[in-house]
Amino acid sequence: MIKRALPVTREADFSAWYQSVISEADLAEESGVRGCMVIRPWGYGIWERIQRLLDDRIKATGHENCYFPLFIPLSYFEKEAAHVEGFAKEMAVVTHHRLVSDGKGGLIPDPTAKLEEPLVVRPTSETVIGAAFARWIQSWRDLPVLINQWANVVRWEMRTRMFLRTSEFLWQEGHTAHASAKEAREETLKMLEVYRSFAEDCLALPVVAGEKPENERFPGAVATYSIEAMMQDGKALQAGTSHFLGTNFASAQNIRFQNDQGEFVLANTTSWGVSTRMIGGVIMVHGDDDGLRVPPVIAPWQVVIVPMLRDNPEDAEIIAYCKALQAELAGQSALGEPVRALLDLKFGKAATKRWSWVKKGAPIVIEVGGRDVAGGNVSVIRRDRLYRDDGKLDSAVVARGDFVSTLSATLEDIQASLHTEARARLNANITPASDFATVERHFAEGVKNPGWLEVQWSKPTGPALDMVVERLKALKLTLRNAPIEQAAADGACIFTGDPAVERVLVGRSY
Repeated sequence: MIKRALPVTREADFSAWYQSVISEADLAEESGVRGCMVIRPWGYGIWERIQRLLDDRIKATGHENCYFPLFIPLSYFEKEAAHVEGFAKEMAVVTHHRLVSDGKGGLIPDPTAKLEEPLVVRPTSETVIGAAFARWIQSWRDLPVLINQWANVVRWEMRTRMFLRTSEFLWQEGHTAHASAKEAREETLKMLEVYRSFAEDCLALPVVAGEKPENERFPGAVATYSIEAMMQDGKALQAGTSHFLGTNFASAQNIRFQNDQGEFVLANTTSWGVSTRMIGGVIMVHGDDDGLRVPPVIAPWQVVIVPMLRDNPEDAEIIAYCKALQAELAGQSALGEPVRALLDLKFGKAATKRWSWVKKGAPIVIEVGGRDVAGGNVSVIRRDRLYRDDGKLDSAVVARGDFVSTLSATLEDIQASLHTEARARLNANITPASDFATVERHFAEGVKNPGWLEVQWSKPTGPALDMVVERLKALKLTLRNAPIEQAAADGACIFTGDPAVERVLVGRSY
């Protein structure tokens, strides 16, 4: 039996396994502030890769980066009733600007320093950016406005889990204004496709892109679209969203312009975003019982060289060999960029360092000892296939020149293998259901990792939709999205009995 590197397996306790990966891979830790985390260098390095690669794609579609304040006047939210209702329970509010002694060795807000108007700590920036758009946009010639912001936001979550749902998290939020609803809808779907392709190509994360049902829309939106990823326990993770806001926010924020006919009309706006939640998705899709497996495209270090030092004169020769190898690797390219290679010279046993990098999920770990130097070789461990068929660690001795010459292809193969594995899991765990009894059986108590069901759907609204939501809630289920790519509806809605107009995915979620 293989002894795994983590203290708990996915099969035994998926939730505890997830927390173990975060801890053992040095991704993040508790901060001392409820719902907030310290993102450690390896975890933040993954986020920096996500940020850089996605930022390039966002800019390639014509958007520019900017920055807006962390604090938003409460009156901005009061202008948009539907929006504030959706976030009211999650808002952190600043009411004072100074502390004073309480006379007992502690501090309290100074009663004389109460703000004239409370400030909300940014939960999202539609309202403050809408106010700016109202100043910037006067004529049809000013449109479209295409901006993006990288920032932190605060939503006061009651039940938190690192990376997946935290009170403070990092993200990007795009905001655009357009002359027509048609242009704004096209923008919404264009950015959804940016997210879909980014998740698939860079994170090796297969997703389903589609429209959210009415009850799952972003507060104040006309339509919300999402990419949904399936975790190894069969639950869904909403990995990114794109919203068509119509003229709702423009009306509240008075974003008007004079069109080419000389008429004053409202702009149509959009917003869209992804966050550090994506890292949680990478953990739960690619991780195994030895820790994280990081796709090479987003790995801070794609190759880690671990010299096997024994505190003797031979060590200097091994280190020199490793430094030359690192320099050689730095001159190579893979997946469209220079190879990122690290020489780990930290103090410690080679085996301990090897397993540290295995748990972190570095795509390739190279061990170099005296015999490797003498033979001109390296010992190679691929993180995507850690063990041989006999259960032993798959550490292959390879000629140094052969390793370097095939490195680009090897990293591409690791990236592809992770995606292929996850895609096969996703496809195998989406099952059609033709009636609600099947839904109840499929998600019955005790059924492990049930995945998702695809059901026919009549898009009910109002009270009829509320009844559907309540029936699903009793089974701890939610409507995920109606895939953009789907077969035509050809039956009755399993909830209402009315003719179906599309198919929708149903499942449990994070």
